Amino acid sequence: MQIYLVGGAVRDRLLGRPGGDRDWVVVGSTPEAMTAAGYRPVGKDFPVFLHPDTHEEYALARTERKHGHGYHGFQVYASPDVTLEDDLVRRDLTINAMAQDADGRVTDPHGGQRDLTARVLRHVSPAFAEDPVRILRLARFAARFADFTVADETMALMRQMVADGEVDHLVAERVWQELARGLMEERPSRMFEVLRDCGALARLLPELDRLWGVPQRADYHPEIDTGVHVMMVLDMAARLQAPLSVRYACLGHDLGKGTTPPDILPRHLGHEGRSVQLLRDVNERLRVPNDCCELAEVVAREHGNIHGSGNFGAAAVLRLLGRCDAWRKPQRFIEVLLACECDARGRLGYADHPYPQGERLHRALALGQAVDTARVSAEALARGLKGPAIGQAIDEAREAALSAGLDTAQPDHSAPPGV
Repeated sequence: MQIYLVGGAVRDRLLGRPGGDRDWVVVGSTPEAMTAAGYRPVGKDFPVFLHPDTHEEYALARTERKHGHGYHGFQVYASPDVTLEDDLVRRDLTINAMAQDADGRVTDPHGGQRDLTARVLRHVSPAFAEDPVRILRLARFAARFADFTVADETMALMRQMVADGEVDHLVAERVWQELARGLMEERPSRMFEVLRDCGALARLLPELDRLWGVPQRADYHPEIDTGVHVMMVLDMAARLQAPLSVRYACLGHDLGKGTTPPDILPRHLGHEGRSVQLLRDVNERLRVPNDCCELAEVVAREHGNIHGSGNFGAAAVLRLLGRCDAWRKPQRFIEVLLACECDARGRLGYADHPYPQGERLHRALALGQAVDTARVSAEALARGLKGPAIGQAIDEAREAALSAGLDTAQPDHSAPPGV
């Protein structure tokens, strides 16, 4: 039995980056021998075991043969006669196809170290084309290693995979899993740049793909192109270390601009409502988690109002907070404001601008939360009020608090309204 550290852990050590999970490959063993040594089997599609002490994954060296479409269309062969080189050749990228033994010696049959030095993402073999998930993985690595380029021959192969319909067989769960991981990388826009370049974005997220080439008003959006703007917003979310839900909301907030009637461009009247509907289609198709769905819909619907809230009085601010369900879900509302800040600063020349609307609405939330609703309710009951009338009394108390505590409303033009 020979054990090797493989994949990303080797790559990250060579790059001097912090290591994450470690994966191991075992050569010359059998499932029976692994179980006898105390390893616990967990693999469903191929033999993977958990170490009895560290609980890290140890997989038997294996080969794969394609027999159908999609991620599951493989036959797996694992046996003591499968070599380390046999196992490495089935991997996706050269930088992930290296192994290291217990003495630190690196096995690198496909030039992974060379490509690390050259900052290139390159497929190992033509077998890359057998698994469409690898397109998503490569795009995710492009977002993580933002200074790496995609090898010309690898891009050509991915375009052929798209043309052959392989991407159409991806299951929703895997698409969302890879997109979510890519959204959390250092420069998430790179993931969508690669997917768009190979044609996969048009198949997986046509609602997003159609934004490129759609103009916006240059006085509010100096970058003009809607697709470019959305990518700038996404990278701003990464810069501000936003959580996944906020980054997803940034991705989907302007989808409706892709369906704006050509005769009213570059204005986008009503794009907020269209964005919400398109988001619902994407959410259902990709089975997006509820927290991401809900936040994205609120941001899509209300971002124009939040941008324009600098000239709202207390009553209008109160209505805005109510539509955002801020009293029941204050933390979500704070994330809504963060997404809107990313939108305002994700424009050419605005990256370092302040976002006073966010600060003002933060203050409005705090003022409203400070109202003693239990006392207001008790007083309303004592006056004989019931049901909706009690809710109205609470609203009036909150509006009074906002009127007393918010600064005088001033028009603010630092962020675009819903145009």
